[in-house]
Amino acid sequence: MSRRVRSGVTDVVVVGGGIVGAAAALGMAQQGLSVKLVEPRRPPPWDATSAPDLRVYAISPASQSLFEQLGVWSAIQSRRAQAYRHMEVWDAVAGRPMRLSAQEDGREVLGHIVESRLILDALWAALEGSDVRQRLGASAVALSVDSDSLLRRLQLSDGETITTRLVVSAEGANSPLRRAQGIATQGRDYAQQGVVCFVETESDHADTAWQRFLPTGPLAFLPFGERRCSIVWTLPTPEATRVCRLPPAAFESELERAFDTRLGRIRLCSERVGFPLRMQLAERMVEGPLVLMGDAAHAVHPLAGQGVNLGLADVSEWLACVAAARTQQLAVPGSRGLARYARRRRSDSWWAAQTFDAIERIYSAPQLFPSLLRGHAFSLVSASAWLRRQVIGHASGQFPRVKNPSHGMTCTL
Repeated sequence: MSRRVRSGVTDVVVVGGGIVGAAAALGMAQQGLSVKLVEPRRPPPWDATSAPDLRVYAISPASQSLFEQLGVWSAIQSRRAQAYRHMEVWDAVAGRPMRLSAQEDGREVLGHIVESRLILDALWAALEGSDVRQRLGASAVALSVDSDSLLRRLQLSDGETITTRLVVSAEGANSPLRRAQGIATQGRDYAQQGVVCFVETESDHADTAWQRFLPTGPLAFLPFGERRCSIVWTLPTPEATRVCRLPPAAFESELERAFDTRLGRIRLCSERVGFPLRMQLAERMVEGPLVLMGDAAHAVHPLAGQGVNLGLADVSEWLACVAAARTQQLAVPGSRGLARYARRRRSDSWWAAQTFDAIERIYSAPQLFPSLLRGHAFSLVSASAWLRRQVIGHASGQFPRVKNPSHGMTCTL
């Protein structure tokens, strides 16, 4: 079916203009699809003279490759992207530190630490020069199928109705369209918050992403400029609230102790914000005319910094399905393409979520046996070159695939 059969019909509507939605819209337009992006408001522009965005991401090499494909990586890297070439991980209770380097796996870098606002700014600048039609100032409220033509009708909050072949929900973890289509989710609330801020350190970070596992949760120091780090301190919710309210000097002292003074004295140089943590997986990635991507499909614990990378992996897989459909003269992926996307992304996101959840459970357990297990695991990985390469690949956004993710989750496609 040619994409020009009907006038006034949009091939795909993307609902949600965050990183995942903007990347998906841009990639589909570059493949020749007619795309409309629905977003209540344009993201605020990135400004080098303003305080850095507290929300940063560890962009994996796989995500970097997608950004290069979309033509936005140079705009990101040339402004403020901090490469990290090493990771150092250690347990406060047991085990020796484990240090990993990109060169062990033949890589130049393990990833880049980049502000969310900067990535969005680069993507939206590219959207301005693309064929993507932006529909700002509205949100999606209902989706129906025209049984006669098999087209979809997306109703917006301002009363407009868009006729389209497919709809992509990249609306976030609370996706209204996912709920409207009856796609259930499973997961758990960690009763934790991730406290984020920027700090200056006495010692240089040495292009290293540092993570210490504490009984209260992991503490990550991510390199961000000269002697500056972005921290993500996972704590039980009451404790997170308490440390966010501490006077700066008291907060700095507690943070130094929690980090074992690995980088010397610490000075707080931004506000502190805590955000709640939970695991949530949609039971289906596709339901009729609706395709889920990003947090609308899966929200995971941030201890490995893979949340946005999982979402961008959704985009990469979807663009591959679109390319395959185009070679068959289809306007958009048909039932087989949709099933392939759902199967592969459900498998990868399930594996990642369960892995991070298992790590969180082991490291939050105060009992003796989990402590001994942690120490043994660190020693085993440190001594095995193969295991070290697996960990490096994992940190780079590469997850093994499983054929039938069950364990309480259903994979229907």
